Amino acid sequence: MHNLERALVELPQDLVTRDQDILSSYLTDFRRQYTGRTPALLRPRNTTDVQTIVRVCAKHGVAIVPQGGNTSYCAAATPSVDGNELLVSLERMGRLRDLDPGNLSVTVDAGMILVDLQRAADEAGLLLPLALGSQQSCRIGGNLSTNAGGIDVLRYGMTRELVLGLEAVLPDGSLYSELAPLRKNNSGYDVKQLFIGAEGTLGIITGVSLKLMRKPHQLVTAFLAIRDIGSLASILSAAQIQTGEAITSFEYISRTSLNLLFNAKKNLRYPLQQESEHYVILEATTVSPVLNFEECMSALLGELYEAGLIVDATIAASQQQRAALWYLRENIPEAEVHHGGSIKHDIAIRTSRVSDFVESASRLVQDRWPGAILSVYGHVGDGNVHFNIVEPRGVDKADFRRRVEEDISPEIYRLVFEMGGTFSAEYGIGRVKLGLLLRYGAEGKLDVMRRIKSSIDPQGLFNPGKVIP
Repeated sequence: MHNLERALVELPQDLVTRDQDILSSYLTDFRRQYTGRTPALLRPRNTTDVQTIVRVCAKHGVAIVPQGGNTSYCAAATPSVDGNELLVSLERMGRLRDLDPGNLSVTVDAGMILVDLQRAADEAGLLLPLALGSQQSCRIGGNLSTNAGGIDVLRYGMTRELVLGLEAVLPDGSLYSELAPLRKNNSGYDVKQLFIGAEGTLGIITGVSLKLMRKPHQLVTAFLAIRDIGSLASILSAAQIQTGEAITSFEYISRTSLNLLFNAKKNLRYPLQQESEHYVILEATTVSPVLNFEECMSALLGELYEAGLIVDATIAASQQQRAALWYLRENIPEAEVHHGGSIKHDIAIRTSRVSDFVESASRLVQDRWPGAILSVYGHVGDGNVHFNIVEPRGVDKADFRRRVEEDISPEIYRLVFEMGGTFSAEYGIGRVKLGLLLRYGAEGKLDVMRRIKSSIDPQGLFNPGKVIP
């Protein structure tokens, strides 16, 4: 009997699903570029079940691929095609363990869907400041495993900055548990940080304690048509000063990206009278009922008009208008898919160099493929640019993708590296970016990563082929 089959026989059968019709929905990555195989799906109900699964798999030398909401852009939660790995889904582990309004903290199972956690915080009169396009289906354990970003990173930081405590099952089945939601805990190494961004290669996160914030009393959202992309840094600086550092989101949208969305959604209407090649959506919040945020925003727009940095602007007058403005930003990826898909470049650069990068990379692409469609947008307040190349109409899809990935993408990443940036701002590594990590990873980092991996997971059973080349 094969080791994998021995493990499946030994496991509690109420945790095991072998029906291939059910399995099929778990085996293809979010972007539908990779499809793996597995003889069974394991669905634990609690941390003890996860420990049982891991111990049995370690005993028989069977590899495990953890999966949350399967929303990874880098195929981090997809098993290999050889069918020798078991898939472990945490979808049944969605329990709210503790919510402490006085401590501004919440402790949950790692399988809780992000939007459900946001809702629980909201019902307690608080805010979980983690917002992603995939929040209706992604799970908090996966958010930690990829150190997810989102639209509020500028104010609240990446997922890593929100974590107070963590629980994870290690590759031998033992438990690391330091879930106390303390803001000060200087008792040796900050071990929890090892598992954040590790994409399930060091442990399976089963529980987490997170910071909550007081719900904003005031929120102001503005949509700006800016004159020149080179003014992004100046506009951000002015916005932060005028609002007293209260900017939570500062998002750039290119005119081309908006055009893709308007072509896909014919019912949408342009929100401004004056058009431009470049737009910004910014948002500021405060818990203070005293500060006059509308006055702050009016002063900001007046300053920007006077300096000639913007040509038009609007401030959302209602929650409905705010939602309509954010719809334009959040549905650009869907518009790219509608057009035929895109080759994505999730890069980060110093905020002071964002405009230089966009202009240089745009020239690079047009020199090599005139007519290629550039969909450029992102969280530029923290330097994260989604520089996506969309195929023109009438070209061979496979040939276009091959030529971009072989001839253009390497040059974009070289440019990012030369400008002191990174090839992975918020998507992670998974299996897709292993080559880029080998080429552009920080000096000595990969060696340290390998040492940590071999120490914690000597058999190499946790999510093999991901993150560590």
